Amino acid sequence: MTGFHATKRRVELAAAAIFITVLAAGPRAGATSLPPESDPAARGLAIAEEVEKRDRGWGDARAQMKMVLTNASGETSERELRFMMLEVDRPDEGDLSLITFDRPRDVAGTALLTHAHVLQSDDQWLYLPAVKRVRRISSANKSGPFVGSEFAFEDLAAQEVGKFTHTWLRDEPCESRTCHVVERKPLYEGSGYTRQIVWIDMEHYLHRRIDYYDRKAALLKTLTFGEYELFLDRFWRPHDLEMANHESGKTTRLIWESYEFRTGLTPSDFAPTNLERAR
Repeated sequence: MTGFHATKRRVELAAAAIFITVLAAGPRAGATSLPPESDPAARGLAIAEEVEKRDRGWGDARAQMKMVLTNASGETSERELRFMMLEVDRPDEGDLSLITFDRPRDVAGTALLTHAHVLQSDDQWLYLPAVKRVRRISSANKSGPFVGSEFAFEDLAAQEVGKFTHTWLRDEPCESRTCHVVERKPLYEGSGYTRQIVWIDMEHYLHRRIDYYDRKAALLKTLTFGEYELFLDRFWRPHDLEMANHESGKTTRLIWESYEFRTGLTPSDFAPTNLERAR
């Protein structure tokens, strides 16, 4: 083989290797086709749908958590709780979840059950072991604080896409990343918020921050998401969440200590009649 043909052959092989590498790598993470910026409503909805699509298919999960409450003076108290979730594969229904407190003794056995919906108000029940009764949470009370924390009852329900309108505002740097910034407005009855501003990273489409505006349109709370961990090579979960109340100066952190997926949970595990046995 002549020098010219040998050189040409090496170039062809190098080009082929590059082509094979690109095919093997697949599309770049986060490379998602979105509607143009000139249509912010369609673009915002497409971003929200992409977030939901990437987190579909996990089935069911269990988690152990620690809740750390900090008052305006910096004093803290801790609680330990369990979280169970069941994915519901129906367009008009949201996921099921059950939160149960284990410690300290004064809240042990307290449980919150949520049946999330899309086109109607979520169903939520709270079991209070001190009075040994299950109380249904009305739509008017969903904006109230959950067991003295800075999380409202509505914050702990599945945030289904169809429960909000979505409007893209801008793209901007967020820490070391670039984020889509989307405004969403609740469509469900009884929300304590007029709107929420959500930062979603453009690589993995994960929530990084949410600002909550109250019924007077003032900034009330900010939720920040800690570093994420990948499970089952597909599903990202944050290590901790921190909700800061700008009016009271209080914060609540949810620190996730363990996750288990596909543990065999069924709808019967999320029946209101089982709440008294949640302990």
